[in-house]
Amino acid sequence: MLCKEDSILSQEYKDAVSEALKVLDKKNLALILHGVSFPSSDGENTGFGTYNSKGAKRVFDFMGGVFSALQLGPAGKTKISDPSPYCGTVFSKNPLFINLQALTTSEWEHLLSEATLKNIVENNPSKGTNRASYVYAIERCDAAMKEVYENFKKKASWGLKIKFDKFKKDNAFWLDNDALYEAFCLEHNSDYWPQWQGDLDKTLFASADKKAAKKRIEEISKKYKDEIEKYKLEQFIVAQQGEDTLEYAKDKGIKLIADRQVAFSDRDNWAYQALFKEGWSLGCPPDYFSKDGQAWGFSVVDPEKLFNKDGSLGPAGQLLYKLYLKMFKENPGGVRIDHTVGLIDPWVYKQGALPKVEEGAGRLYSSPQHEELKKYSIATLDDIDEEYDPDEEKWIKQLSDEQIKRYGAMIEKIVIASAKEAGLDKDAIVAEDLGTLTYPVEQVMEKYGLQGMKLVQFVVAEEEDHPYRCKNIVPNSWAMVGTHDNEPIRMWASKMVNTDKMHPHVRNLMEDLYAEFDGQDMIRHKLYTDEKFLAFSKLVEIFASKAQNIQIFFTDFFGINEVYNVPGTSGDPNWTLRLPDNFEEFYFEKVKSGDALNLPLALVYAIKARGRDFAAQNASLIERLEKLI
Repeated sequence: MLCKEDSILSQEYKDAVSEALKVLDKKNLALILHGVSFPSSDGENTGFGTYNSKGAKRVFDFMGGVFSALQLGPAGKTKISDPSPYCGTVFSKNPLFINLQALTTSEWEHLLSEATLKNIVENNPSKGTNRASYVYAIERCDAAMKEVYENFKKKASWGLKIKFDKFKKDNAFWLDNDALYEAFCLEHNSDYWPQWQGDLDKTLFASADKKAAKKRIEEISKKYKDEIEKYKLEQFIVAQQGEDTLEYAKDKGIKLIADRQVAFSDRDNWAYQALFKEGWSLGCPPDYFSKDGQAWGFSVVDPEKLFNKDGSLGPAGQLLYKLYLKMFKENPGGVRIDHTVGLIDPWVYKQGALPKVEEGAGRLYSSPQHEELKKYSIATLDDIDEEYDPDEEKWIKQLSDEQIKRYGAMIEKIVIASAKEAGLDKDAIVAEDLGTLTYPVEQVMEKYGLQGMKLVQFVVAEEEDHPYRCKNIVPNSWAMVGTHDNEPIRMWASKMVNTDKMHPHVRNLMEDLYAEFDGQDMIRHKLYTDEKFLAFSKLVEIFASKAQNIQIFFTDFFGINEVYNVPGTSGDPNWTLRLPDNFEEFYFEKVKSGDALNLPLALVYAIKARGRDFAAQNASLIERLEKLI
């Protein structure tokens, strides 16, 4: 299984696993690992993980030949008060993803001293743990980048400065605004623009007084010239390092998949506030988990700014097109769209109210009965099923082909079109469609052949035809046991064994996986009583299913029985979990204990789950896999 000299997976292991994945008709096997969660190598742990580090290269080395893709989290700049990457900037990248160690080398002309880096690493409060130190990393990274900027001004080569100037010119449409926001944060001593003094600064790019706005921009740009240039230099460095990472991953046969969050950051809201619908926010309606709904507070793109009357892109549509084009070009492996329903059939509510029907909430394009939203409605009163309420999935019962096309306008004219311009097809789009799936969303997904997600941890075991059940998972999808918001599958399984609640899950697994296995009584007993076997079986489900694409969150693959994020909560320990720095050794120890995913064993079970005839046809492959277990 291992290469003794470097403790990575052997070629024999990789060949057998790759053949098994092909036999099971899997196009992609992706590991989900957010930027913060990457491990560090010696001398580079600054308190925050990055996909640009030496530790990240070790991950790519480990994955190469087995995994075909790595799903990253959103890469935007986050606030010091909120580490969630899902509230980060949509254009600017997080400076915490800069590999500071690389800046001490000749590659970056020694812009950072080794002494500064050593001090940051040695004083990292999370040193020796698999956790990030978010605030510490922000403060120390900012101090380090001040040193980098001063050295850049003094001694950077002509060639490096030319590259920087080109980067600034090529990315001016977003970079100038984002950097200017940094200056205003210093001016007002706050990174939250609604708290700034003076209406002009708050509404600079939406102000009717263009002359005053221009004068103010010139004033602040001059006053904070160095701070603005430092911000741009950070973006240049993280972008350049990202390009190098992309090439390294590509050499290992790994595609990088980006993550487009549904939210806009404070920085984006300030810069593009003229493109958002005033007084409204994006959220989720009441459901089983939240009786009052989820009041996210995210901005709603103004429908009247998305498209012009002739169907061409309006100012908001053009901005989003540029965003997706940038993401597809930087991540040729594709883009995961968080909350795809937000692009098709978003649930909106009035700011200051709850996202409930009785408080004025509704679906932006599916509310023909709503006094304020009806002007945007694509569905008509005749399309409504009056047996259901506006917040229910079956509220809309029918749509014409033309209506479906209108619901899918953002998908077709922005997402798919930008992917095409970047040289990609619709398979580069990973559509997160978990949770509420309304009729318009279903129809758009089907019309454009989008690959949705099937989450076996969320299967309603009592429903025979539930779409997340192994036997019902469709080929054109991404199957997984859990996302960044789920408990690790082992933690889930520990709560399910030795309890009556287990009955329907056991029945499903026995029917979908183990129907033709020998020792039925023993298998059934293990599913009831052995949490490790139950967790393993849920992982087998995604390989045994017909899904052509598989994603595994890093906690489930490596056997880390800790939660990455608990929805509805904030602060530590959310968004801080990392792979241990010794993740290779850690993984194989966890495989021995039955905590991590034994991939060859899972593939053997998945092949056998396809039936005795299928297993007989692949007997030699099973034998090869079993030698690796």
